[in-house]
Amino acid sequence: MADMSPIFRRNHAHGRDPQDRLVTLVRKPGCHLCDDAQAVIEKVCGELGVPWERKDITEDEELYRRYWEQIPVVLVDGAQHTFWRVNEERLRKALTHD
Repeated sequence: MADMSPIFRRNHAHGRDPQDRLVTLVRKPGCHLCDDAQAVIEKVCGELGVPWERKDITEDEELYRRYWEQIPVVLVDGAQHTFWRVNEERLRKALTHD
């Protein structure tokens, strides 16, 4: 499923196991909130077996235009989940419940 667009993944996320989800952290270098967000993502995704990826906002013009004032931004299956601060329990619930 890795080659599917984020929109397709988002629209077909219901009923899937956490391991079939994808968390994306949009961050920038030298950002302490980004480091905090990554620690939460690593913990939750590690416990649930959810794959996650990191994207550098300074290397992607579209991400920069869309999210610059909100970083760090967390996407779940391509849809914005949260920004600035990541709540561990809210992320866990998003990955385990429809």
